[in-house]
Amino acid sequence: MTETRRIVVDTDTGIDDAHTLLYLAGRRDAEIVAVTSVFGNCVEEDAVRNIGYVNGLLGLDVPVARGAAEPLAGVARIAGYVHGKDGLGDLGYDRPLPEVTGESAAELLVRLAAEQPGELDLLALGPLTNLGEALRIDPDLLTRYRSVVLMGGSGPYAPPGTVLMVDANIANDPVAAAAVFAAPRAELVMVGVNVTGTTILHERAIAALRATDTPKARFAVAILDSYMDFYQNEWGRRIIPLHDPLAAGILLDRGFATAWADGPVNIMSDGFMSRARLMRTHDGLPPSFPYEPAPDTRVITAVDAPRFVADFVEVLTR
Repeated sequence: MTETRRIVVDTDTGIDDAHTLLYLAGRRDAEIVAVTSVFGNCVEEDAVRNIGYVNGLLGLDVPVARGAAEPLAGVARIAGYVHGKDGLGDLGYDRPLPEVTGESAAELLVRLAAEQPGELDLLALGPLTNLGEALRIDPDLLTRYRSVVLMGGSGPYAPPGTVLMVDANIANDPVAAAAVFAAPRAELVMVGVNVTGTTILHERAIAALRATDTPKARFAVAILDSYMDFYQNEWGRRIIPLHDPLAAGILLDRGFATAWADGPVNIMSDGFMSRARLMRTHDGLPPSFPYEPAPDTRVITAVDAPRFVADFVEVLTR
């Protein structure tokens, strides 16, 4: 019998975040126990409104807490040009503010972990600001979660001449990210753009979603257009990467990951953007400069993209 993972989701609820909530709710081995909001794909108020809308669509009644509206330092960069200004493609959904617990996202993350140590998994889909604030309350927070899986980071250093997608979640709050990667933990898994960018929801998969006449599938397809408008400029095709859903998939089924490396992760900046990097080159060697020691993070370096895409489509069309 498959074990059910009880998951707290921290999200900057844009299009792929919404798809992730749909995917988790459709998996028989997942239970969403709480959702917290953070800025990123949209402003925080839209993120929490979108949590309420998706929860309503799913009939999901779980605690919701509002989180950070800006990073621990610097200015928020909102990705409205990717997800639409409201985070769900600006389709005019009625999105009233949902009922919230009254505590901050950081306080909720700390409370749940203290009440149920070792029983919950934390899935972080946006900038890591709420986790950074929670670590200021409880520096051992990540040891109290069974696992912490985050969508962010860029993996090890890429082969020379290779260009990666922007590491947006890390770039939006490198200070909080540095605190997370330095903190003690039970298990921390980084699912970065080095692998999420290879996990493509292709035309045939999108057609399967379009052919499914259920409220969840209709919503999943409707919000795709803004996302595809952005990515068609990258690839000349109306397809998208499954960034956040892949992190959820790996939390539930580590078999979706076909290769990984364990080691310290540092936040590195080129003066314009920040990335979370495993301190290894593409061939497994240490970088040729000093770096900060940190506890091992499991960094995913390759995935079975076809199997995950097939599972994602099967769940959303079930």
